[in-house]
Amino acid sequence: MSLNTDHIKLIFGLKLKQLRQEKGFSLQDLSNMSGLSMSYINEIEKGKKYPKTDKISALAEALGIEYDSLVSLKLNKKLQPISNLLKSNFLTEIPFDFFGIDPANLLEMLSDAPTKLSAFINTIIKIGKSYSMSVEQFYFAVLRSYQEMHNNYFPELEQIAEDFLKNNKIAEDTVVDEFYLSNLLSDKYGIIIEFFDEKDYPILGSIRSVFVPKSKKLLINKRISSDQRAFTLARELGFIHMNLKMRPMTSSWIQVNSFEEVFNNFQASYFAGAILIKKDPLVQSLKQLFSQEKFSEKKLIEIIQKFQTTPETLLHRIFSILPDCFDIDKLFFLRFEAPVGSKDYFLTKELHLSKLHDPQESKNENYCRRWVSLKILDDLSSLQKNKKEDLIVQAQVSDYEDAGNQYFVISIARPLNILESTNVSVSIGFEISPEVSQKIAFLNDSKVKHQKVNQTCEKCSIFDCKERVAAPTILQKKRQIKLMKEAIANLN
Repeated sequence: MSLNTDHIKLIFGLKLKQLRQEKGFSLQDLSNMSGLSMSYINEIEKGKKYPKTDKISALAEALGIEYDSLVSLKLNKKLQPISNLLKSNFLTEIPFDFFGIDPANLLEMLSDAPTKLSAFINTIIKIGKSYSMSVEQFYFAVLRSYQEMHNNYFPELEQIAEDFLKNNKIAEDTVVDEFYLSNLLSDKYGIIIEFFDEKDYPILGSIRSVFVPKSKKLLINKRISSDQRAFTLARELGFIHMNLKMRPMTSSWIQVNSFEEVFNNFQASYFAGAILIKKDPLVQSLKQLFSQEKFSEKKLIEIIQKFQTTPETLLHRIFSILPDCFDIDKLFFLRFEAPVGSKDYFLTKELHLSKLHDPQESKNENYCRRWVSLKILDDLSSLQKNKKEDLIVQAQVSDYEDAGNQYFVISIARPLNILESTNVSVSIGFEISPEVSQKIAFLNDSKVKHQKVNQTCEKCSIFDCKERVAAPTILQKKRQIKLMKEAIANLN
């Protein structure tokens, strides 16, 4: 792979710095001998400028080396890891700017201790490969970290949504539905909305929507529900209203071209949730729900119906406003999919606030079958054998045997209509504490089932568990190592 201009400037600057230091010259010394200003040389060494031919000649003469040697991209052994790093795409694939990190500073650190830092970076890359982590998965992991760092609440996006509602004179009690959104997109922005199914585009049957930039056409799958169509249209409006050019063209990720695409998709989705489920009315509904001493599945379903939204959009929106409006931030959000009648569960989304709460993704292990997030999928499958069941709600107090945490978990499951014979569950978990129990009365509901759970079967110490589907191999190995350490410590 060839190096781009910015990388060539970085290599030249680091090479110049190393040669200057090997000669024992300060920036002032090199400035005096070459006739170039100290500030200019400093800019070159930081990879921000690349000198013209006459200035390169002056630097080469001052350093006592050949012109061709100075401009050559061939590096000595000490700086070779830098070249390898640049050729690996590491600097272009990782969104350093997003975290306020200047790649030039990273390379400057690398030039000071190239072997150690390069080994560290290579180790990170190898870990990612060992866990089959693609660049796309890394982008999503970065986004999750960003969301968690901000408690998944973004005042600037809330304000944009609020201004949109105000400017369009949409009252708090007015539902922003698919008809309003489709008319707005069509009349104001010239978006052509068409509906399709697998007969029209067989290969696209599992995708909710596709945007065609050339014709400004938004294709929406006929199989999705009215609330899903509303979210699709609201997200499309988010891209346009916030002028987000770098964006995915499909609702499901087929190809990820950059982190900017991933981040912009998140912003448009957040905007969609904020205009579909307005903050103040939702806060009032939650206050009424939280004041109930008994958890009511019916009350939660009424909130879903009130806002005419999907369970996932509602729980995600609740997850966003709890830290800001209720000062509740010890939360997790999970989304699972499972084929009807199957015991194969796929964790497709997770978010954790304050700390990495259990449960969390464990691809190579078996999730605890006692989680309500999984049990509700089994129960929905059983109900579907006898009749069509659209949506069920369940709650559980999960006592984590090994971690010692306790969570009140609410799960909602329904068929995933875009994929036949597939169900989806979304869950929100509140860590139970005296402070949170004062704000949510039903956390103390004695009728809600308490269940001892753990992270995975492979790590679980509950040996009499009837739901276990795998031996506690990781736990057994951990205990064996502990015994070996104790035995070695007691040797005379």
